[in-house]
Amino acid sequence: MDLNQPLSGNAMPRFGGIASMMRLPVATSAQGLDAAFIGVPLDIGTSHRPGARFGPRQIRAESCLLRPYNMATGAAPFDALQVADLGDVPINTYSLLKSVDIITAYYAEVLGHGCIPLTLGGDHTIALPILRAMAAQHGPVAMVHVDAHADVNEDMFGERIAHGTPFRRAVEEGLLDCSKVTQIGLRGTGYAADDFDWPRRQGFTLVPAHEVWHQSLAPVMEQVRQRVGNTPCYLSFDIDGIDPAYAGGTGTPEIGGLTVPQALEIIRGCRGLNIVGADLVEVSPPYDTTGNTALLGANLLYEMLCVLPGVPVR
Repeated sequence: MDLNQPLSGNAMPRFGGIASMMRLPVATSAQGLDAAFIGVPLDIGTSHRPGARFGPRQIRAESCLLRPYNMATGAAPFDALQVADLGDVPINTYSLLKSVDIITAYYAEVLGHGCIPLTLGGDHTIALPILRAMAAQHGPVAMVHVDAHADVNEDMFGERIAHGTPFRRAVEEGLLDCSKVTQIGLRGTGYAADDFDWPRRQGFTLVPAHEVWHQSLAPVMEQVRQRVGNTPCYLSFDIDGIDPAYAGGTGTPEIGGLTVPQALEIIRGCRGLNIVGADLVEVSPPYDTTGNTALLGANLLYEMLCVLPGVPVR
């Protein structure tokens, strides 16, 4: 079987052609795919600056700069995996609750084909319906969660589903193996002094941003790998986990965040985990006209592809 390859910049100028993720072929079904990039253009769960609905399109546009081989790690995902772009989930832009159900059904179909989804968000609400599909397929999953915020609010304006509540609901619904959940990059101001205590009480491991300033995160990821073992693991990466100096195009920026090299250490440190899915959320292109935030998002999604099970290192 011939494996899909990103369209070369020597075959078509990088500013030309169809703007799929990494200029990969676009597929209409996950059948026969080992992994797929999927857009979820939803931002009606946001609490401040909107625009993440445009994230998938902009991430795809910036991804034209990416090439097949990871020169830092030696990972060669397209030498072993059949990968395509499945396009976008057709969410209902007028109903958050209906959209959540649409997303779960879509991902259940993808997972039913044995395909690992790599998601282009979209706001962080989408993690809940994706985790519902993940848990239905794999049982409660471990999770590596990179974010400025814990996203464990009881509710927002009385609503139980929004971008600040997905992991509270995930715990309540039994979707997570709580002793194997690590949240990295948390910081900023809170509504109460004990805002981060609830996830700790559930068994989460928290790594606040200020505790790892100027440090390598390789030791943190070694501990994550030991804790998670071979348990199916989901990687959820909010771009606001990274400092707004590097990623200003997001809805709820917080100063004092992770650096880009630390972000790479986190994702590369997931190699060896049984990654069953991942997302990159909260890119809001209207707040970064340079495209740098979306470019960073595209690179991080490629790094996620590079650490999937079965990807060889040359």
